Parts: sequence; structure tokens; C-alpha cells
Amino acid sequence: MSITQQHLLDTFRARSLGEPAPPAPGTHEWQVVREWRDERNVRAALAGRPARRRLRDALRRWRRPT
Repeated sequence: MSITQQHLLDTFRARSLGEPAPPAPGTHEWQVVREWRDERNVRAALAGRPARRRLRDALRRWRRPT
């Protein structure tokens, strides 16, 4: 079953039960990514590590060695 078919089935069930329709697939993806990143930064800060973008910083160091 595709994601679209599952969404249509969930919408039909919600409408039949008088509940609000579920959000469309992909609606809250960026919010989830932001929350995951924020949690990762908080955990790093609590562990005493720098809370920054490690991959981007590593690529920048690799590209421009000092």
C-alpha cells in the first residue's frame, strides 16, 4: 500500500468516526528535523561537547585547511 492510499484510508476512517482528518504526508517533516536537531544540540551541550553542525564544520575544514 502506498503512502497516498494509506492517507486516503485514514481520512475515510476519520470521517466515518467523526474525527479530524490526519495531516497530509510530509506536512510536518521539517518540524521533525528541527526538533531532532535541537534535541541533539541540547544533549551535546549537557554532555559538555560543542553543539554545532559537525558535518558542515568538518567539510569546511577539509576544504580550507589552515
